[in-house]
Amino acid sequence: MEKGKELLERTAELFDLPADRLAGVPRVELVGDSELWMFHHRGILAYGTEEIHISGGKLLVRVSGQGLELRSMNADELLITGTIRRVDIE
Repeated sequence: MEKGKELLERTAELFDLPADRLAGVPRVELVGDSELWMFHHRGILAYGTEEIHISGGKLLVRVSGQGLELRSMNADELLITGTIRRVDIE
């Protein structure tokens, strides 16, 4: 498994690509406590104003807070706004 991971990292570096994109793993970016961007998601599993669950393939991303809202979403990325208090990744 390490050889495959090393190969992906070298390939990403060679072609100047983000390693997460090449490997197909999700990337989560938190901007302060009011915006969460997730790239390479696999869909919303649960949605509410206090908790949103997002599939990341093998990972589950759980966003908790107040006034949470899915502001935009397409096949590859999504944006959640509100007061974000906690992000759990399982």
